[in-house]
Amino acid sequence: MKVVTRMELGDCMVLKLMLASMAAFAVRAAPVVALPQSKNFVAGSAGEMEMKPAPIEPSWIVAGAPVARIAEHSRGQDDAALTALWDCTAGEFRWYFGWDETVMILEGEVHITTEDGVERMLNAGDVAYFAGGTWATWRIDRYLRKVAFCRKPFPKPLTMAYRLRNLVRQGGTQGLAA
Repeated sequence: MKVVTRMELGDCMVLKLMLASMAAFAVRAAPVVALPQSKNFVAGSAGEMEMKPAPIEPSWIVAGAPVARIAEHSRGQDDAALTALWDCTAGEFRWYFGWDETVMILEGEVHITTEDGVERMLNAGDVAYFAGGTWATWRIDRYLRKVAFCRKPFPKPLTMAYRLRNLVRQGGTQGLAA
């Protein structure tokens, strides 16, 4: 009869977590319906994209009467990623980021205050990241135009499984938060 050591048991658990994370990734990455070949590459001029109204939730508006519009550029086959062009007139509002969002300011400037008090002004050419599940206050003095790259965050257990997998791959050289 073989005695199972703690190390072997730990290796087994790591293997199970890795397999579960790979299976979850495969399910998430598998397209539900095959898209036509032309959808595998999307390109176009920002000036030709049709901007549609994207009203800001009225209870989020702090000052002014900001008017926002959006044009969806592309969406991932698994609906977990989205790229869009967004613009807004002057005003101040709180914004809830339901997805992770990276923005690049194309035109104008915006004064950002995060929920933990960090203040920053973003100008044309600046890139910023906002974690999903957070709030920030946006103050636009004139006009703002940005491109937004949005991604649905993985569920926490799956995120921890990926981090654990990376920790094992790197031989413990980085912590779980890496």
